[in-house]
Formats: sequence, structure tokens, C-alpha cells
Amino acid sequence: MKAVLVTRYGGPEVLKVMEVPTPAPKEKEVLIKIHAAAVNNTDPVFRKGKPFVSRFFTGLSKPKHFIPGDVLAGEIVEIGKRVTKFKTGAEVYGYSTDTLGTHAEYKCLSEDSAIVDIPENMSYEEAAGIVDGGLTALVFLRDKGGIKNKQKILIYGASGSVGTAAVQIAVSYGAEVTGVCSSTNIEMVASLGAKKVIDYTQTDFTKENHKYDIIFDTVAKKSFSECRNVLTENGIYLTTFPTPEVLFKGLFQSKRKGRRAFFVAAGMKPVNEKIKNLQYISELIKDKKLKTIIDKRYSLDDIADAHRYVEKGHKKGNVIISMGLLHNIDTQNCKPEFPTFAEWNSP
Repeated sequence: MKAVLVTRYGGPEVLKVMEVPTPAPKEKEVLIKIHAAAVNNTDPVFRKGKPFVSRFFTGLSKPKHFIPGDVLAGEIVEIGKRVTKFKTGAEVYGYSTDTLGTHAEYKCLSEDSAIVDIPENMSYEEAAGIVDGGLTALVFLRDKGGIKNKQKILIYGASGSVGTAAVQIAVSYGAEVTGVCSSTNIEMVASLGAKKVIDYTQTDFTKENHKYDIIFDTVAKKSFSECRNVLTENGIYLTTFPTPEVLFKGLFQSKRKGRRAFFVAAGMKPVNEKIKNLQYISELIKDKKLKTIIDKRYSLDDIADAHRYVEKGHKKGNVIISMGLLHNIDTQNCKPEFPTFAEWNSP
């Protein structure tokens, strides 16, 4: 099978597409033929090993998992002899948080992993795209923010993977949503249900008189100190980046009233919670309250270009790796030749 491999930290050039053995499922594992994956904001971080704190999860001197990628959507093509939860032919989507490895044509996962059936009204690409943004937004807004009907919610970075999901999830709870994005994305964010959309290049929402019950900074651009004055008396500030300010406040404020700030390691939630959250996401999708916004699609062979694009920080929704797409040189009916892993990794 083809897979992306990375054995050292660095720029997009360290990503190599190679032929590697197709894994075989163990007794309690399923083999998934991956039809779609995603390149999320964390993927370039793990590839670079920067900031350095990320290496405590990915490996101090080099990546401990050579095949990157943590979300997938695909079809179960083989099951271990003791598997009871899934059958061959099942279409599933979800996480491979512990071992990564989804930027490949096949992946073995335990039947107890954070995977669930794909809703019938969703494609493989849409399913792969909603995993990270949908679950992150849900955990922040519902579990930590305690979102309620008729609350005033501001989503900063409303056009990204987490932001587009957060707008829709907040609307599903009956909240009045204000989105913040660039001028080119205003129409798209409004179409997701935002009552008001602010162009951050023209207006600084922290200087206005509007108050919000929850401010969710999905791109870690505004600090709690900057947002404090536009929070309601018991308003909550949420951020996807663990700044010292937020972590320090989180140690002392969980049961206090007043303006509070929180960070959540959404990807580190226990598997059973992830499964329940994926099932909740699936229900929103079935009820047409949540959809995936896809910005660009890349083939597996063009993984380096996908990383370069994501690193620019301007993606609209999700960047998808579609196994059905051809490499850009295939227009000449050329088939790229892949070195073996041993050849590439030799001194």
C-alpha cells in the first residue's frame, strides 16, 4: 500500500510517499481501507516538532509514529476473528489518536477505537473532515462552555475547521452567534447560521460595546485579557491554545463565578467519550444541523502541498486527502515510482 512516512522533524519536504506492507488485523482489530483523511492544523505542528512541547506527545528527537494523520473515513475490508462490533463492509469514520497512521491507504484499528458508522447522508470526504473540527467544537462549547439556548456566542476564526463546526453547533443549541473572519468568508459563515459576521480586518470586536456569554477563539489570536471587557459578568473565554495565562486561571476558577478562561485538550479525551461525541455529531448530521465545509482536496501523493497550504493559516473549513484523486503528474498517464521504506531510510 501507499503511505506517507516521516522519520525526522522538518519542513514539508520530509514527507515521503512510499510503498509499505499492508497491515493485517489482529484478533480484535479491523482493517480499514481509507477513502479520505484530513490535514488539520496539528499535522504541520507534529511534522515540525514545534512548538517543542508537542514532542512530548510525538517523540522528543524524532516522530515515534512514522505514518502521520489522526482522522479517517473508510470501509472495513477485513476483521479479526474475535471482532464483534463491526462487520466487513461497514463504512466508518473517526480517530486514530494513539498510533496515528491515517495518511495511508489502509489502517488497522482496535474495534474499541473511536470509530462509528458514517451517516447515510454523508460522503467519505465529508466524514473525514468533520471529525476534528466537530469534536473539538462540541467539547469546548458543550462540555466546558456549558452553552445554553439564547446565549450570545462569539466564534473567532469562524471560517476554519473548528470554527465552521462551532458556528453550526452553537446554532443547534439555539444560541445567537457572531462569527469573526476575513471579508472573503463573510457570506459562507453567515450561511452556516451566524446572525452577525465581523470582518476582523476592519473591526476589532474587543473595542465594541457588545457583550458575549461565550467567546470561543478557535485560532488562538485573542487573549483572555483582550476579551475580558466584552464578556458578560459570568462570561467564559475558550481557546484552543494553552497559554500560561489561561492555564494559570484554570487552576483556580473551575467553581468560581465571574469571567473565566479555559483550555481543553479535546483530542486527549477517553475513547469512550470520543465514541459518544462522534455519535452525537452523527445525529446532528442526520438531522441536517451540521455539515462539512471542504476547502481543498489533495491526493495522497500531494501531501506536502496540503501541508504548505494548511500552514498558511487561511483555509476555509477543511483540507481533505482523498485516496480517489490522482497525483498531479498523472495527467500524462505517468505512474510515480516509490522507493521502499528501507531504501529511503538507509544511511
